[in-house]
Amino acid sequence: MDGWIQVILYFALLLVCAKPLGLYIAKVMDGEQTWLTPILGWLEKLTYRLIGTKPEQEQSWKSYAVSILLFNLIGALVVYGIQRLQGVLPINPSQLASISPDSSLNTAISFATNTNWQGYGGESTMSTLTQMFALGVQNFLSAATGIAVLVALIRGLRGKETTKLGNAWADLTRSVLYVLLPLSILLSIALVSQGVVQTFNDPAKAQLVQATTDSDGNSVTQQTIPLGPVASQVAIKQLGTNGGGYYNTNSAHPIENPTPLSNLLQCLAILLIPAALCITFGQMVKDRRQGWALLAAMTFLLAAFTIPTIFAEQSGNPAFTHAGLSSTANWEGKEARFGIASSALWATATTAASNGSVNSMHDSYTPLGGLMPMILMQLGEVVFGGVGSGLYGMLIFAIMAVFVSGLMVGRTPEYLGKKIEPFEMKMASLVILIPCCLVLLATAISLVVGAGQSSMSNPGAHGFSQLLYNYSSMGNNNGSAFAGFSANVPFHNLLGGVVMWLSRFWLIIPVLAIAGSLGRKKLVPSSSGTLPTHTPLFIGLLCSVVLIVGALTFIPALALGPIVEHLQMGGTR
Repeated sequence: MDGWIQVILYFALLLVCAKPLGLYIAKVMDGEQTWLTPILGWLEKLTYRLIGTKPEQEQSWKSYAVSILLFNLIGALVVYGIQRLQGVLPINPSQLASISPDSSLNTAISFATNTNWQGYGGESTMSTLTQMFALGVQNFLSAATGIAVLVALIRGLRGKETTKLGNAWADLTRSVLYVLLPLSILLSIALVSQGVVQTFNDPAKAQLVQATTDSDGNSVTQQTIPLGPVASQVAIKQLGTNGGGYYNTNSAHPIENPTPLSNLLQCLAILLIPAALCITFGQMVKDRRQGWALLAAMTFLLAAFTIPTIFAEQSGNPAFTHAGLSSTANWEGKEARFGIASSALWATATTAASNGSVNSMHDSYTPLGGLMPMILMQLGEVVFGGVGSGLYGMLIFAIMAVFVSGLMVGRTPEYLGKKIEPFEMKMASLVILIPCCLVLLATAISLVVGAGQSSMSNPGAHGFSQLLYNYSSMGNNNGSAFAGFSANVPFHNLLGGVVMWLSRFWLIIPVLAIAGSLGRKKLVPSSSGTLPTHTPLFIGLLCSVVLIVGALTFIPALALGPIVEHLQMGGTR
């Protein structure tokens, strides 16, 4: 019962916090005065002068897209360079060596695309400088990119015969200064109060109760515990739906996530901005009902996947009963201080968003328990999704939903007074289908060349689930993994890097193209034949379209992995 109370409390807090934050973000992105303007306004103006732009100089969708792509390409190159030079750079208290070329490339692309896939152990691979100035900075910039693209799409929807979508550099600057940075500071302080480390001290030494030996047979009497500015990294990794952990075990680590309260705050932070952006959308298009409708659809879908995940983990494995155990609940891979319900909630929240951080090991979940997070990613990361990217992905599905409804009644589909015509549908199809193709193709290629099989820690159905989860995560910019899969090898680093880059930036281009096309159109007055897009009927239609597309695409692959594994677990062949 306590677990269900935690879940209900979580959803309640999320919805309560979404409205004020969403209204605030709308003011920020429209360039209006906020309570932070007197404090940070000078820094905003200085940033514009340094990069040589003016916020009133608006861009077309093509110019906006070039700015976004160039900005992120430069960011990826900087992250790559810092990793390759890590061994000779300062602020490296553990004297860690430079990162290999393939791993550096994969990580640079991962953090530039907001995926934060990690094929390495953070505390044993990345120096403090790399964690801060490469990965930490990119956490802010990749999240700001998602917000900027979303705002450009909103301007296209509300615009009237215009080719201008705003200024990409101004949108990026405002997102970081007025949204991501203040929230990160507040969350960092809260996390430090719970015991999350924030220091530049050298690694700590802990005396072992019982001596052991290392792999070379040498006696070990002390444990070395790497430290660093962990709280600040954790704050933006959650708020920016980045997810990359400072430590290898991510938010299951007792220093990164020490208490139930820190666990609640971090889990809430994962979906906070994506939920608030729904309200931002409604405010910016001057119809708050539209934002609440999208938020309702996302909340319903998340709840629909969270509940069976909790039940699956609480029911556990029938083999436990056969072994004579008194409880069948699946505690494997979970922290006792968080419990099953809180772990399952985090698993669905982190895969509904493009976050990917974990407080339990998804590889240890039951087949159905692991199936739910996998499907949430395969739906396209639109159930809240990444900061900005989740909502613009859901808006693409909304366009698809009104198109389907238009076919049903024989009327030209409209969304927010804009006619949806062949060009928008072609671009929307690209946004929806490209991640699906990338996931399935990469999975198939890995199996054919044998690299996928060699990286599996388990044979059979579960091994296939590990591989499918791996590329579902990369192909949808999530970053979580079935931990038993060994992905830090040149093949997966290179193929995964390609998948992550295409699934992020190949989608941004058609999204901005849709924004540009819609912005040039006239507003069509609503009539008796117009489908209202804020009603329970449309919410149900939108949820159905999201589920049908995901189900039709991935059910054959899922049948080879978690579904057949569940049947095998129950004794069915």
